[in-house]
Amino acid sequence: MKKQVLVWLSLMVALVMALAACTNGGSPENAASDSGSPPDGAAKLEMWTFQELHKTFYDDMAKRWNEANPDKQIDLTVNVYPYDDMHNKLLVALQSGTGAPDLADIEINKFPNFLKGEPQLVPLNDIIEPEINNLVKSRMDNYAKDGNYYGIDFHVGAAVIYYNKEILDKAGVNPDDIVTWADYEAAGKKVRDAAGVPMTTLETSDLWSLWPQVSQAPGADDFQTADGQLNITNAVVSGPLTWQQNLIKSKIAIQAPGGNHHAEEYYGMMNAGGAASVWMPMWYMGRFTDYMPDLKGKIVIKPMPVWNPGEPRSAGMGGTGTAVTKASKNQEAAKAFLAYAKLSREGNIEIWRQLGFDPLRTDVWDAPELKEPNKFTDYFGPDIFDVLTQVKSEIEGVIINEKTPTISDAFRTSVITRILQDNEDVGKVLSEAADQLK
Repeated sequence: MKKQVLVWLSLMVALVMALAACTNGGSPENAASDSGSPPDGAAKLEMWTFQELHKTFYDDMAKRWNEANPDKQIDLTVNVYPYDDMHNKLLVALQSGTGAPDLADIEINKFPNFLKGEPQLVPLNDIIEPEINNLVKSRMDNYAKDGNYYGIDFHVGAAVIYYNKEILDKAGVNPDDIVTWADYEAAGKKVRDAAGVPMTTLETSDLWSLWPQVSQAPGADDFQTADGQLNITNAVVSGPLTWQQNLIKSKIAIQAPGGNHHAEEYYGMMNAGGAASVWMPMWYMGRFTDYMPDLKGKIVIKPMPVWNPGEPRSAGMGGTGTAVTKASKNQEAAKAFLAYAKLSREGNIEIWRQLGFDPLRTDVWDAPELKEPNKFTDYFGPDIFDVLTQVKSEIEGVIINEKTPTISDAFRTSVITRILQDNEDVGKVLSEAADQLK
């Protein structure tokens, strides 16, 4: 009898769990949004993303849209998939013409795959061009082809430098006196000698130490030329790598523990005051607040030093381009919502409030809403966007095309490690890498 009861209870539990799974859409990674209860006739929109925080933002903006537009209601469903799964699934859906969503988040390194041949994405010029004077244009160009814009980013991703002022004070260094990378190196010697810690850490398994220094050089060239030719043996690339190699030799810099600035070992070292500075994009603020709490009140944000006086002090790094697919049956509604969420003044303020990203609209950088207390202003102080205001005309773009993923992988897996960790000759390593990439 007991055995029969246990079997019966097991079946009931299984049934309840199955019903719960159906109600919740199965896997949590594929959980649908709740953007309110729009009336019958609302435009149904499906969106795919690879980031749960993006979903939360879109859910909120859909509710705000419906409140502000009673005559243009939308019924938005956002599904979250793992990074690679989502991009692969989207590419197959667009190529086959079956199953694609109305909107999709596409990470910047994957975006070139969706612009090959005739893009199956909708041009967004009609919503972007009216706002282009308010936007950091170089960030829009990352998602453009043949005069058409196909994606809209969340942020500028402006590269800045984070200084530990407590350490600099100990060494008698004023960060405002550091204008060039030569000044930075000289300050690093003082920090090394007086404070007994390195001035900075350099990544050996990722590009965030190298890419900003390469991209901030004036002109259009970085790892590629403006017309898409491989450019890695050029001084624009070899110069920063040689400089970084010398910084490690002189103990002004060390290799980032764990290989990059997103490793647990790095967070622990930096949180304990293990280095005096690091240059990363503005979106890295969240890593400080979440993983390096002991540095609260000690970190100041400044423009990056330059190679030569008068050159650009920043570059736009990373990103996610949100696109409308040609498969959408409600393209106009999708574009209108996308413009509201990521191009409007209100949307850009919410991008800062909810996500901590530096918004694309430069006209909100000095808005009072961006000085309201939150975890970022509590940590870094109320004047975060003063730095962006200083450099808003100096944020260099990057070249993104179908060759970008292959070049990036070569640097992450081999080039940087051989130069910074194994101390191999810079010119030799870059020449060999160029031959392999060609």
